[in-house]
Amino acid sequence: ERTPANYVPLSPISFLVRAARVYGQRIAVIHGERRYTYAQLFERSRRLASALADMGIGKGDTVSIMAPNTPEMLEAHYAVPMLGAVLCSINIRLDAGATAFILQHSEAKVVLADGEFCAVMQRALAQSGRRLRLLDIDSEYEALLADGDPDHPVRLPDDEWQAIALNYTSGTTGNPKGVVLHHRGAYLNACGNALTFGLTPRSVYLWTLPMFHCNGWTYTWAVTLAGGTHVCLRRVEPAPIFAAIAEHGVTHMCGAPVVLSMLIHAPENARRSFPQTVQIATGGAAPPSTVIARMEAMGFAVTHLYGLTESYGPSTVCMWQPGLDDMPIEQKASFMARQGVNMPTLEDAAVLDPVTMLPVVPDGTAMGELMLRGNTVMKGYLKNPSASEEAFAGGWFHTGDIAVMHPDGYVEVKDRAKDIIISGGENISSLEVEEVLYKHPDVMEAAVVARPDEKWGETPQAFVTLKPGTPGVTEADIIAWCRTHLAHFKCPRYVTFGTLPKTSTGKVQKFELREQARG
Repeated sequence: ERTPANYVPLSPISFLVRAARVYGQRIAVIHGERRYTYAQLFERSRRLASALADMGIGKGDTVSIMAPNTPEMLEAHYAVPMLGAVLCSINIRLDAGATAFILQHSEAKVVLADGEFCAVMQRALAQSGRRLRLLDIDSEYEALLADGDPDHPVRLPDDEWQAIALNYTSGTTGNPKGVVLHHRGAYLNACGNALTFGLTPRSVYLWTLPMFHCNGWTYTWAVTLAGGTHVCLRRVEPAPIFAAIAEHGVTHMCGAPVVLSMLIHAPENARRSFPQTVQIATGGAAPPSTVIARMEAMGFAVTHLYGLTESYGPSTVCMWQPGLDDMPIEQKASFMARQGVNMPTLEDAAVLDPVTMLPVVPDGTAMGELMLRGNTVMKGYLKNPSASEEAFAGGWFHTGDIAVMHPDGYVEVKDRAKDIIISGGENISSLEVEEVLYKHPDVMEAAVVARPDEKWGETPQAFVTLKPGTPGVTEADIIAWCRTHLAHFKCPRYVTFGTLPKTSTGKVQKFELREQARG
């Protein structure tokens, strides 16, 4: 039978308790001129938990926070779960209407808001019709901590299946869905991240990935588990990123492809040199060969991850293999474009026929749906049993991504199910066309979507952002480039130049591009 001697519920709260004991005097958090040790981070988190408890927050209550990557955001990731409460981190780019929906749907009882976003939050509260406590982090937070108990008891969950976080999907069609995560999954995914990304007590992690996005892919907890240093960054811009890397000896960071592109195309006066190799993990789109080569030349080593809000962030990783470093860049990029294998803390990632639920032939060609199963998959969607049932049909979590399985067991996503272009009965992967576009010497960013066509049903349309100062590149030039590198039926027939619309986490909003293409 289970006893306190041989069973303790898994929770990432334990990581901070241990870090404060083992690395108490080590710098845990850097933010501008501010420095906190692990002992101080632990105390500040306990004081915040105490203050929230005095407001009546307890087990199962939702506490929302809208803040950039600041120490207060990090502290909330420990203080709220210490009470058995549920942390709901809200995207700082949302408008008042979307924020009001989240406050209402989550039944939040207290809201913490960075001063920069208090005006949006006040409008959201007015629209939501909810009466709840709004705390302005800029003006109230430190006084709140001063009144809190530094010895407030640390409460592990009664059950590791208990909810720790509530994250909302991007909601590109209709209202966003509330993804409920549990303590066990958060603990395990953080362990998987620390192991896969090589985090140690010597690691210095730069917060270029939003902490509100899948709880910072659970690195909010993983860095603490390793005893590393969190370097907070309020705004993701080239100059402060390069400065932080050089001045603090950053070793690890994460970001969507837009962050890599931002660094590659940073102006000379924003760049800084640094002696160390910086490990950078990216996800949301496969890194093109040109991006990998340029990042390596600048002192970065790229790791390709894949995941979703529903899987706590990273669920698969393109694991390094012997000989990879010696491959020619094109061959290396082709391998690194794969989403890879399941994280060590995810039970399985498979490519299945969504109708028969049988594995597709692992030949790198046969397509099916990428599906996941294991302890780092969400509990389900809040107040949406039909969507949860659909997502878990057949005993697997359905990602909605179309993929192939290579003979070596590595998964490669070919497209979102909704992004596959069917032209004259032939399937065209938008990702394959985008990879070719990224290789054009004058292209900075590219996205491809289906455009309705009377003859073929659909045909590819490319949206392209050119590098600054690029002269005279035309639609005909781009199409000719594609026809040199692709089967002609896969080539875009139309090209639109301009800035690509993106989500707050840097993903291209293809639904907007599809609307443009249809128009």
